[in-house]
Amino acid sequence: MTDSSFIGPRMVTVRQQFERTRIEDVAGEVDRQLTRLQLQERIGPGESVAVTVGSRGIAGIATITRAIVDHLKSISAAPFLVPAMGSHGGGTVEGQLGVLRGYGITEETMGVPIRASMETVIVDRTPQGIPVHFDRHAYEADHVLVANRIKPHTGFVGEIESGLHKMMLIGLGKQAGAVTYHRAIKDHTFPEIISAVAEVVLKRCKVVGGLAIVENAYDETALIEAVAPAQFREREEELLRQARRWLPRLPVREVDLLIIDRIGKNISGTGMDTNVVGRKYNDHAATSQDDVSCKRIFVRGLSAGTHGNATGIGLAEFTTRNVVAQIDEHSTKMNCITSGHPTAGMIPLVYDSDREVIEAALQTIGLVEPHQSRVVQISDTLHLAELRVSEACLEQGELPVGLEVIGDPVPMTFDERGNLPDVASPAASD
Repeated sequence: MTDSSFIGPRMVTVRQQFERTRIEDVAGEVDRQLTRLQLQERIGPGESVAVTVGSRGIAGIATITRAIVDHLKSISAAPFLVPAMGSHGGGTVEGQLGVLRGYGITEETMGVPIRASMETVIVDRTPQGIPVHFDRHAYEADHVLVANRIKPHTGFVGEIESGLHKMMLIGLGKQAGAVTYHRAIKDHTFPEIISAVAEVVLKRCKVVGGLAIVENAYDETALIEAVAPAQFREREEELLRQARRWLPRLPVREVDLLIIDRIGKNISGTGMDTNVVGRKYNDHAATSQDDVSCKRIFVRGLSAGTHGNATGIGLAEFTTRNVVAQIDEHSTKMNCITSGHPTAGMIPLVYDSDREVIEAALQTIGLVEPHQSRVVQISDTLHLAELRVSEACLEQGELPVGLEVIGDPVPMTFDERGNLPDVASPAASD
């Protein structure tokens, strides 16, 4: 029930300034980087090259993929694309092809075949006895080129997290590999598994090179680097450190209620980036290892690019019936079970409107009065340059240098259905 006496905090729009290193000519940079590898010395004319394409919402992924294809064609190779995305797309061929179509990646736009299958080959076992799965089409190719974004993982911690290595394990391992490695984490550490499986893949699966991508805090391509297989580990460790430095962050460290307009697999592996919201080590509370603490999280929507996969909804305490109606149960369950993270798909408390959620949530944050609460509303965890914060947030002592306040604080505004307007986002994460 809506409490007519409810007085929430006044909100103000703010703009953050992040370092904005970016590549203007992305396709040209891909070609320049791959030229450094001198691939023509290892790839003969007409030899096939499997090129990985993942399911994360990498900025300009269609441009990057087409540039890889064009470079390989320029040295007379015969490239084809492989959907490399574990269990995403519901763990089906058509689902994974649908994810690629959503990014503008089709056989027509790329000018090469897309060979999609969920079938894998077990190429060997690690010293721990873990079977190493590898996409059958990629295994049968003459060469494999691994492309992926380097960034902090949402659940694992190490010198290697999400990037070229993860693409070799989870992406090219398909659902079978993803299930196997996530189960193995119950008995072995993530760094142990990554090192052991990557060693097998690099030895057995004809990986000819990698293309590492790092994005800035504005969800733009900031760095592209071609990497020789022998340098995968060394370079990925360094690029991960750079990716951490460029990661977008909330402007305040202590938040009573974080309102997220949309979550999705094209935004983060857990729908919302746990490195941003402070839930990397515990689904519902910050730890001493997190940089930010959000007492409560409210998810208002799913991105179009997630295709109903609501993985990560379980990290929130509150949502609405509209969000629940958007959930594809099969895709969500498949992803959560495959990743060994079933709580990521659990449904939070459900209300009919945003206003009802906010009223309820602000009753659970302690002795802070609702109108004095620290509330932050963001578009999603990829787009944090512009957001809304309550007046109490502006009173915190450690606000980022250069934070720009846009306009005056105003009461929370709701439409006739009791819902908030979205925070503006340049790309809307979709």
